[in-house]
Amino acid sequence: MKKLNKKGFTLIELMIVIAIIAILAAILVPNFVKARAQGQLTACKSNLKNLGTACEMYAADHNGRYPSAYSAIRSEGYMKVLPECPLTPGTSYTYTMRSNPDYYYLLCTSGDHRQAGVKATKFPQFDSQVGLVCPLSSDSTDAASYTVTLP
Repeated sequence: MKKLNKKGFTLIELMIVIAIIAILAAILVPNFVKARAQGQLTACKSNLKNLGTACEMYAADHNGRYPSAYSAIRSEGYMKVLPECPLTPGTSYTYTMRSNPDYYYLLCTSGDHRQAGVKATKFPQFDSQVGLVCPLSSDSTDAASYTVTLP
């Protein structure tokens, strides 16, 4: 009688390995998506803080007056490049300034940071009086109450 040399795997063994890999992928992929969204939100908040710092440097050099236009931050050398939100490249931030009293706020209008836990669109924001405003889903306060009111 011939002995069978068993080389390789059976179909059942291969199917079990593929099923285990599929289950692990189903568990891990949503975590990677959330981690990416969280990274984009962190980069967006960092961009807003950097823009706020540039506005404050501008004001320090111009007798306490904030720039009247967003582009003045770059044209006068306070930033080499105006940043864009990493969620939707090509979209910059909205800058609003009021001169009596001197006040500004920056706002991310690029899209939806909900995957990272932000409750509403048009967030995060950076306010010259409050600083960074970014309501999270764990916060029980309604996001509409965070809307910046201009003085």
